[in-house]
Amino acid sequence: MPDNTLITRRNFLLLSAAAIAVAGCQAEPKVLKLTGPAMGTSYSIIAIDKSGTLTEADLRDSIETELKKVNDHLSNWDPNSEISRFNKSPSIEAISVSPMLAEVMQAAQEIHIASEGQFDVTLGPLIDLWGFGAKDRELQTPTDLEIAEALKISNQSRNLSITDITLQKHLPDTSIYLSAIGKGYGVDVLARKLSELGIKDYMVEIGGDLYTAGKNPQGQPWKIGIETPNTLDPSTHQVVDLSNLGMATSGDYRNYFEKDGQRYSHILDAQTGRPITHRTASVTVLAENAMLADGWATAMLVLGRERGLKIANQLNMAVLFIERDAETTHTKFITTPSNRFTALQVKE
Repeated sequence: MPDNTLITRRNFLLLSAAAIAVAGCQAEPKVLKLTGPAMGTSYSIIAIDKSGTLTEADLRDSIETELKKVNDHLSNWDPNSEISRFNKSPSIEAISVSPMLAEVMQAAQEIHIASEGQFDVTLGPLIDLWGFGAKDRELQTPTDLEIAEALKISNQSRNLSITDITLQKHLPDTSIYLSAIGKGYGVDVLARKLSELGIKDYMVEIGGDLYTAGKNPQGQPWKIGIETPNTLDPSTHQVVDLSNLGMATSGDYRNYFEKDGQRYSHILDAQTGRPITHRTASVTVLAENAMLADGWATAMLVLGRERGLKIANQLNMAVLFIERDAETTHTKFITTPSNRFTALQVKE
């Protein structure tokens, strides 16, 4: 018995030594940080590679490949992209679309219906009419007749038919504008790629839309700041904990113009074809992915706090509304969270 015990102890010591040797050979986790141009804006990625085997060059190649795919299908600025070809075509027949475009259009349709039609991807003619589209267009106040004519070829419910494999416009001049949902989808595509590469802790951001997974480099939940909707005071209004969720903020305080004392936002009411007039200045949405967060942030901003909060609570959505205080000169703000937003941010 003593001899057997001695052998067992020796084996244990040998196994322990081997385990220590293996552990010593394992690579240290690496924090990879990438930035670059994407979808008319820029992307940033923080990825924690616990295997320590992924190089920055390899990761960048994978990311650039995925971004090219997104651009090839969804870019309104690339004349050769799938959506641009659809927009230019005069055909009103149903056409087969790629799985990527189909996925985005299905989400756009769901948000359109649930938002009482206020999220609408056919508003490109109206956006251009007001001068908020192409960078070289003059910001202007169009006539009632011009707005009425643009509304005829807009309206997603009336002028588009969407299935899980086809897309059809009912008027030759109807077009699809994906800026309010495309960046979020691009974030999700990059997030999927990171997961495929075995990375479980990361943050992906494109143009302010983002998705986080796992923990940050400090081993804590990712903390993301929400900006105060005031260009004269670009401070952090609130910090949220965000893990395994998408997040997007839509605001009317950066892209607008003033004429004859009237302020015109780039956020258009889909029913009237005119800029929103309520006091909601910024909306932040937390959702299961960045695509839904992106689309719903725009929809909720169009709806405004009063209508949007009702829908958010009905659908159990995490939404934060920031309104201008009517009693001040637009320098103070009132914050209103949905029930779900409050629940997600309550510390355990």
